[in-house]
Amino acid sequence: MNKHPSVARWFAHTNALQCDALMRDWLSNRDSLTARLQAQCEVFRVQRLFQGRAMVLPDEYRVLNLARTEKVTAREVLLRCDEQAVVYAHTVLPLNANASQWPLFASLGNRSLGTTLFSDPLVERGQMQYARLRASHPLMRRVRQLGLVDAGETCYARRSLFRRKSSCLLVTEVFLPQLREILGANELNRTNE
Repeated sequence: MNKHPSVARWFAHTNALQCDALMRDWLSNRDSLTARLQAQCEVFRVQRLFQGRAMVLPDEYRVLNLARTEKVTAREVLLRCDEQAVVYAHTVLPLNANASQWPLFASLGNRSLGTTLFSDPLVERGQMQYARLRASHPLMRRVRQLGLVDAGETCYARRSLFRRKSSCLLVTEVFLPQLREILGANELNRTNE
């Protein structure tokens, strides 16, 4: 049992989560999540919620080789399919990362970070990790504040470290319950065709 409810248990494989095949496929796919979501809806958009300095989360600082009390540059967005929020994405990078290491990060606005990462030949993606975030996790508290999950609800998440030059950034993607609704509706439409 996890003694620290605000820290998730991250696993190297989705089997540890005991999720169904559909969710396992979405979690473990290493291609661009943005491109995959765009294929599921007519209108895809990124809604930036926050970008600025923030405290590193309890389950992030070791991955980034930071002190527990360090601040980071954080970016939080919702990925929306046909206006439905389906993924909450949280990106952090050390404050010492500079514009030459991540040239487009500061000016992304409502554009997809994934599009930038997957089109840059200098970017290397590390191993993916998977978790089921409990309601007490800081990212789940933020998602709940946005009214996207009910109290006590859990969500599947994945994260990976991206490296460019001598710097890294950590991307965590929380798969919201609404994603399953869209995927289920699309599967039903394909079956009825």
